[in-house]
Amino acid sequence: MDWPCKICKFATSTKEELMKHYRLRHIPSVQPLPCPYLDCFCSFKSWGSLKSHISRKHSTHSTVRTSEILSFCCQFCNVGTFSTEKEYFEHLRQHLKKQETVSCVFKNCSFKTNIYGTFASHKNRKHTPHSLDEFKEDVLKRFEKPLQTDQCSDVVNQEGEQSDIEEFRDDDVNVLPKLIEKSLAHLMLKLESSFHVPNQCNDELVESLHFICHSASAPIMKDILQSCLKRHNCEVDEAIVSEMVNNICVANPVSAALCDGGPLSSAFKRRKYFNEHFSVVEPIEYILTGESSFQYVPILKSLLQVLSRKDILDLILSEAEAQRTVYNSFHDGTFYKTNELFSKNDLTIALNLYVDDFEICNPLGTSRKKHKITSVYWVLADVPSLLRSELNSIFLAILCKAEDVKRFGYSAVLEPLLKDLVVLEEEGLYVPSLGRRVKGTVFSVVADNLGAHSMGGFVESFSSSYVCRFCLGEKSQFQDGEVRNKAFPPRTAEQHTLHVQALQENNSLMHVYGVKRQCALTAKLKYFHVLSGYPPDVLHDLFEGVVPLEIALCLRLFIHNKYFTLEELNKCIKEFPYKWSDKTNAPQLVPVNFAQRKSVGGNAHENWALLRLLPLMVGSKIPEADPAWELLLVLRDIVELVVNQVHTEETICFLDSKISEHKHRFLMVFPEQRLIPKHHFLEHYPELIRAYGPLVSLWTMRFEAKHSFFKRVVRHTRSFRNILLSLAMKHQLLLAYNQHDSRAVRPLLQATTLSTMDVSVLREDIQEALQAKFPGETCVQIAKSVCYRGTKYTSGMILAYGSTGGLPDFGELIQIVVLKGNVGFIVKGVTAWSIEHLRSYVLEKTGPVKVIEAAELSDTVPLISYICGGTTIMTLKCSIYVP
Repeated sequence: MDWPCKICKFATSTKEELMKHYRLRHIPSVQPLPCPYLDCFCSFKSWGSLKSHISRKHSTHSTVRTSEILSFCCQFCNVGTFSTEKEYFEHLRQHLKKQETVSCVFKNCSFKTNIYGTFASHKNRKHTPHSLDEFKEDVLKRFEKPLQTDQCSDVVNQEGEQSDIEEFRDDDVNVLPKLIEKSLAHLMLKLESSFHVPNQCNDELVESLHFICHSASAPIMKDILQSCLKRHNCEVDEAIVSEMVNNICVANPVSAALCDGGPLSSAFKRRKYFNEHFSVVEPIEYILTGESSFQYVPILKSLLQVLSRKDILDLILSEAEAQRTVYNSFHDGTFYKTNELFSKNDLTIALNLYVDDFEICNPLGTSRKKHKITSVYWVLADVPSLLRSELNSIFLAILCKAEDVKRFGYSAVLEPLLKDLVVLEEEGLYVPSLGRRVKGTVFSVVADNLGAHSMGGFVESFSSSYVCRFCLGEKSQFQDGEVRNKAFPPRTAEQHTLHVQALQENNSLMHVYGVKRQCALTAKLKYFHVLSGYPPDVLHDLFEGVVPLEIALCLRLFIHNKYFTLEELNKCIKEFPYKWSDKTNAPQLVPVNFAQRKSVGGNAHENWALLRLLPLMVGSKIPEADPAWELLLVLRDIVELVVNQVHTEETICFLDSKISEHKHRFLMVFPEQRLIPKHHFLEHYPELIRAYGPLVSLWTMRFEAKHSFFKRVVRHTRSFRNILLSLAMKHQLLLAYNQHDSRAVRPLLQATTLSTMDVSVLREDIQEALQAKFPGETCVQIAKSVCYRGTKYTSGMILAYGSTGGLPDFGELIQIVVLKGNVGFIVKGVTAWSIEHLRSYVLEKTGPVKVIEAAELSDTVPLISYICGGTTIMTLKCSIYVP
C-alpha cells in the first residue's frame, strides 16, 4: 500500500481513498490532521485547512513525474526560486505593484502589462485552468530527485481547491451507514463534552436535523427525482416516486439515527450509545451520609483502558528497559530503586496521585467556599514526561465537597480508591495484550504543602513548631541551623510508626512531632509510605513562595536606595519587547502595596519570567556588588538548577552550595526578616532530587491546569444541581471523546508550512553546511517553525549545542530543514560571554553556519535573546547540562 494513514493503521493504494478515510474516521478530529503525503510533515486543525494545504503545496503533483522537484524562477530579478506556484505569482505581484512591466509566463503568449489587475484578468481568462507544462522553459525548472511517495493527481477545480466528490466502492455500502452514525454520535459527544451544550439544546438540534433530513428534504428530493426521470424519458407512477423518496429519507443514516426510536434521538439513548461505542467509564456515587456524597471513577477500569492501547504499552516497556546514567526520571531516584515492588525485575505500574482543592465559583463572591471541591487525579508515571504533561493523560479519580473531606476525613473519601489500589498491589491487573497480570502501586502523591500535610496526616498549620514533613527540625531552629550540616534529623519510618502509635494511645495529644494521624494510603497500601510518597512542589515552594517574597523585599530596597522608582519599574515591565513564550508569560505590573504584602503577586509563570528578565529591565541601574542584587542573582541560579530536567551528582552538590549561600546572603541583607517554612523546604531539595529524581517532573503545574475544565463547565452550564455528578460525567465524556480514534503519542515532528527546495538554490554557506551534514542530498524541505517533541522552534531563537572548554556553544536558528523525517537546525554560530552582574550572555554573530541535529542539542529548551542598549543579551531558563 502506497498511502498509509498517519493516525491509524489504515492503508490504501490511492490518495482519494485515504482522504475518504480521513473524513469518515478522523473528522471531527481531536488532534491535528497530518498531510497524507509521506514526505510532508505538516498537520492541520481542520479539514478545510488540510484541503487548502494540498491545493497550494501539492497541486503541482498532477503533472509532475515522481522523480522531479519543481522550482519557479523569476525572469525579471535575481531573487531566489520559489517552491510553489502561489509563492511565484505573489512575487510577480510585487513587481506589478511597482508598475514594472511583466510578460506573461506561459508559452506562446506575448502579453505584457504593468498593472496587476490586468495581469490577473488575463491569467484567469486565457490560462485557467493550466498545467505546469504550459509554463515557459525559463520559468519552471525541474530537478531530478526520487521521492518516497506515489504522488497521485488531485482533482482540482478552477478555484484551486480539491473536489469533495469521492467515489465509494460497492463494499463500502454496508459499512458506510454505521460509520456515518458513529461520526454523528462523535459530533454529538463533542458538543456535550467539549462545548458543554446542555442536553435540552442537543434535543432541539436533533429534532431540527431530523426535520431537515426527512420532512423538509422530501419534496425537494421528489422534484429532483421526477426531473431526472423525465429527462431520461422514464414514465414512473407518482406513487412509486413518492415511495422511493420516502424509502430514501428513512434509509438515510442521519435521519435513521435521529428519528424517534433512533440511537441518538434522546439524551438517555445518546448516553447509552456513548457508553457502548466510546467506552465511557462512568463515575460511581458513594454516600457518606444522607445528604453528603462523592463521585469516584473506578481506577482499575480506567487503567485497563489506558493499558489496552499498544502505543502507551510500548512506551511503558521502553521506559522500563532504558539505561540511565544520570538523574533524569523518578526511576533514577533512591525511593523508586528501594521500593519493594518496583525494585523487582518485572514489569510494574507506577501511579502518581494529585490532591487539591479548587473553587468553581468566584472566590470573592457570595458563593465563596460554598462549592469548594476536593479533587483527586491520577497519571501513569511510567510514560515519558511529554505525554504525562498533556491534560488528556491526567485522569479523574474522586470529586468531593471540601467541607465533606474535612468532616469525614480522607480515610472515608479515599476508601473505594484504596480498595482498587490494594487489588492492584496484591492481584495485579490483567493486560490482554501481554497475556498476564501486572502489579502496581502509588509512587507519589503530588500536592501543595497544605494538601500534602492534610492527606499525609501532618499538622496543617505552618505556624506550629514542627512544619516539615521531611525532618524533625523545629521551626525556631530554621533561622540558624542548616539541613546540609545535619542540624535537623530526617524522619524515619520507625520513628513515624512510634509517633502514630503514641497518638492512638493518647487521644489528648494534638500531635507528636508534627504528626496528627495515620496517613490513609500508608495504612492500606503495602508498598507506599508517607515519608517517601509526598515530594516537594517546586511551583508553590519557589515560584509562589520564595521568589515573589524575595523580589518584593529586594525591590523595596532598590526603590528606597533610589536606583529607580516604582513607576519606572512598571514602565520597563510594560514596554519590554517580550517574544514568544515570554509574551505569553509576561509578568504583571508590581502593585503599589507590594512592600506591605511582601509579594509582587502574579502566578508562577509570571514570577518566573520577572525573576529571569529583571536583570535586562533594571540591571544597568543597580550598582555592582549590591548585596540585595547579589541575593536575587543567587536565587536565579537556584531556580535554573531546580527546574533542570537532568541532574548529576555535580549539579546536585552545586545546588546544595548555592542554597547555603542564598540563606546566608538573605540573613545578611534582611537580618530582621524571619525565614518562612518554604526556605527550609528548599534546603532539602538536593537530597530530595537524589530520592525522587528531577523535581519538575513531580510539580503541580500541569495538574492545576486540569481545574480549568471543571470551572469552564460550571461557567457554561450554570447548573449546580448535583454538581459533582455533572462535573465527573462531563469529564468522562470528554475523556472518551479525546481518546476515540486518536493517538496517545503525538508525532515527534509537526509543522504547518514546509517548502521543498533544491539545495543548489540556497545560500552558499547553507549549501556547504548541508553538504557537510548530509552529503549527497540535493533536495530538502525548509521551514521557519516546527514543533519537535512538544517544543516549538522558530527562526530567531537561540539553541545550545556541543561545548567548548566545559561551556555550551550557542547558535541563532536561521532555518529548519526536514530530511527523511529527521530535523536539522541551520544555525549561525555566535560568540557568547557571560556578564555576571546580569547573569546573562552577550551574543555576537561571528561563527560559521552549521546544521545541528536535534540529538546534538545540549538542551531542548530554545532560548530568547533581546536587544538592550544596542547589545544582544540572552538569559537562561534552566542550567544547561554539558556531559
